[in-house]
Amino acid sequence: MTALSMSAQPEEDTSLRPVPWRRMSWVTWRQHRTALAGTAVFLGALTVFLWLAGRQLHSAYAAAIAACHPANSLTCPNMVTAFNNTNDYLVNGGLLQAVPVLIGAFAGAPVLARELETGTFRFAWTQGFGRWRWALAKLVALAVVLAAATAAFGALVSWYYQPEFATASQVPGLYQDSPLVTLFSLREITFPAWTLAAFSIAALAGMLIRRVVPAIVAALAVYAGLAFAVAGLLREHYLTPLVTSTSFLPGASTAWVISQWSTKDGRFAFSGNPPGSLVSQFCSAVPPDKIGPLGFAPCLAQHGYTQWTSYQPATRFWPFQWIEGGWLLVLSALLIAVTIWLVRRRAA
Repeated sequence: MTALSMSAQPEEDTSLRPVPWRRMSWVTWRQHRTALAGTAVFLGALTVFLWLAGRQLHSAYAAAIAACHPANSLTCPNMVTAFNNTNDYLVNGGLLQAVPVLIGAFAGAPVLARELETGTFRFAWTQGFGRWRWALAKLVALAVVLAAATAAFGALVSWYYQPEFATASQVPGLYQDSPLVTLFSLREITFPAWTLAAFSIAALAGMLIRRVVPAIVAALAVYAGLAFAVAGLLREHYLTPLVTSTSFLPGASTAWVISQWSTKDGRFAFSGNPPGSLVSQFCSAVPPDKIGPLGFAPCLAQHGYTQWTSYQPATRFWPFQWIEGGWLLVLSALLIAVTIWLVRRRAA
């Protein structure tokens, strides 16, 4: 039988089956276990610190509440002072504000930049898993792990600072701040959202710059600009601020005051604090302890001036959390999608 007379045989299918996703999960763990372990140690150390310090803060708060019932108790001022001094080093959360960007930048930048910098992408991208599935599996897996860890840490931060935002007590002199201002980006929803934003920014920077250290620096710079823009310009406009001309704001101790201005006869007079000439003219004879809780407003009100206050009530904390967490999640997803698109376009 010759080759021409042989019966036709079906050709053998030599196409490779796609590598299962679980295999890529194992590869991701092997490649990034050092970064994940470092993140776990970092968050673990902060957790122990906040837990120990938080127990002291809660104890001081409970002692202040107990000592100030009745409010004219002789021990009340001392207990309030002790509570206010307990949290001096973390009262504004300055030490914790850098946690999301540190975790996100140092975990996200090496994901692609290390492969590109060392040249190992030529091997990794030619395997049976496929380059875009390779990038997607690594980015999504790491993002999920970081989000879960930072969400749990955000819950601990909320517990730690709970006395600072307490509104039920009527203790004179007790330090309180608005939860919409202090540590807003470090709570249960916004903490993982900001971490994911830093991670996705760093991953995209690594793909564009192709060097790990410059990508980390670029991610830190972009994150800082975004954080300052949100805190200073965007966050206060998530919902329309309330406006009032009353002397006492509802929940004044925890309300976020956006701006204040004064009018006279229905026309704008001045913004913020009154001019010195106006104070000298109408309020120079008023003793400092009689000025009132809103500065010179009570004094100037006797001369036809009305002070207006634009503010966000503390009751909008959770809507603001979901709004900020939502758009940060969308931003992170878009940045990851752009990163994967760039991976598919790049020639191996």
